[in-house]
Amino acid sequence: MEQLNPEMVDAAQGLWSNVATFFKLLLLPTRRSQLIAVLGLVALSWLLARGLSPLLTGWLRSRENWPKWRLRLGLLVDRRLTLIVFALLSWAVVLVMREVTWPSRSQVIALAANIATAWVAIFFLARVIANRFLRRIVSWAAWIWVTIDLLDLTDSVSEVLDGVAISFGDFRLSALTVLKAVAITGLMIAGARLLSQLISARLARNEDISPTMRVLTTKLLQVVLFSLAVIVGLKAVGFDLTGLAVFSGAVGVGLGFGLQKVVSNLVSGVIILLDRSIKPGDVISLGDTFGWIEELGARYVSVVTRDGKEYLIPNEDLVTGQVVNWSHSNDFVRLDIKFGASYDNDPHKVSRIAIEAAMGVGRVIASRKPVCWVTGFGDNSVDYVLRFWIGDATGGLTNVRGLVYLALWDAFKENDISIPFPQREVRLLNDSLPVSATAPPPADGQPDA
Repeated sequence: MEQLNPEMVDAAQGLWSNVATFFKLLLLPTRRSQLIAVLGLVALSWLLARGLSPLLTGWLRSRENWPKWRLRLGLLVDRRLTLIVFALLSWAVVLVMREVTWPSRSQVIALAANIATAWVAIFFLARVIANRFLRRIVSWAAWIWVTIDLLDLTDSVSEVLDGVAISFGDFRLSALTVLKAVAITGLMIAGARLLSQLISARLARNEDISPTMRVLTTKLLQVVLFSLAVIVGLKAVGFDLTGLAVFSGAVGVGLGFGLQKVVSNLVSGVIILLDRSIKPGDVISLGDTFGWIEELGARYVSVVTRDGKEYLIPNEDLVTGQVVNWSHSNDFVRLDIKFGASYDNDPHKVSRIAIEAAMGVGRVIASRKPVCWVTGFGDNSVDYVLRFWIGDATGGLTNVRGLVYLALWDAFKENDISIPFPQREVRLLNDSLPVSATAPPPADGQPDA
C-alpha cells in the first residue's frame, strides 16, 4: 500500500487538534451558558421570522409603482429573515452584555453574530452573479471560508488542502490552488458583469450614440472585461499562462474546423454592427418572416412578428441573404393596392375618389399625395393601382391596407361606383338541338324510385 504524504498527515493531525481544542474551550462552564444563549436566540429568531414573514409579504404586495429591484430586495430579505433577525438579536445581546459585564462573557455570542452577519452579507453580494449554479458554488465556498476564518482555522485547513496535490514534472496543482482560482475568478467575473451592466446602462441613455454602436460597444466591453477577469483571476493564484499558448493555438485550429458555422455567425454579427445595415427597432422582411428587430445577439438576431412569435435568425443569413429593411435609411414606405371598377364608371372619377379615400386614412402621409393609375382593361373590370406612403412601418402593413380598403368601399358606395365580379356567357353553337328544362329519363327506362 502506498504511504501517505507525511506533510499531509501532519497537517490533518494539526487541524484535528485545533478543532478538538475549539470544542473543548466551547464546552467550558463559562462558555456553556453562552452556547445555550445562542441556541435560545436561534429559536427566538425562528419564531419572530415566522410571525414577521406574512406581514412583510403583505406589505410588499401593497407597494404600488415600486421599482423591481426594491421588490426583489424585499423578497430576498424575506428569504433570509431568520438569519437577519438572529444577527440583529445577537448583536443587541452582545452590546448589552459588554456594557454590564466583561467582554469575555459574550465572546461566543459575538462569534455567532459575526458568522451570521457574514453569511447575510455573502447572500446579498452573491446576487450579482446571474448564473444560478455558479452563484450557489460561490456562495457556499464563501460561507465555508468565512466560517473557517472566524473560527481561526484558516492556517490548518490551508495546510491540509495544500497537501492534497498532484504533480506533473515541475508543475504542482493543489486543492488549495484550485479553490483559490475558482473563488477569485468567480469574483472577478461577477465584478466584470456588474461593471459591464453599469456601463451598458449609461450607454443606453446616451442619445448621441447610434443603437448599433451601443450594442457593438457593449459586446466588445463584455469580451474585454470577462477576458481580463479570467486572466487576472488565474494569475492572482500563481497559474503560469505561458504554457497555455501552444495548447490554445492547437485547440483553436481544431475548433475552427468544427465550429465554422458558429464562427461565421459571430463574424457576421460584428459585420452587421459595423456597417449598421440593421439595428434594434428596424422593421425587416426575410422570406416569409416580417417583424421588428428586438435584439442583436452575438450569434443571432431576434425578430418579433405581429403575432408575438420570436424568430432567432442566424447572423450569417442576414449578411449573405436578401433582407428587406423597411426603415433602413428612412421610415417612409410606399404601399400598393390593386382593385377593379366597372366599365360603366368614369376612370377619372374613380381615380379621384380613390385618392381622396386614401388621404382620409390617418396613417397615410398627406404630404406625399397618393396616386391612382389605370393598369389595364380586364375581362370584367378596369384595373387600377392605388399607391400611397406611410411613415410608421413599425405599426404594421396589413392593418393600414385594410383601413384603405374599407375607405375605398365606403367611398365607392357613396358615389355609386361598382366593383364587378367575374361574369361568363354560355352560347350554344348548334341552335337546332332541342333544349329541355327537365331532366332526361333513366337509361334503363324505369321510373325513378
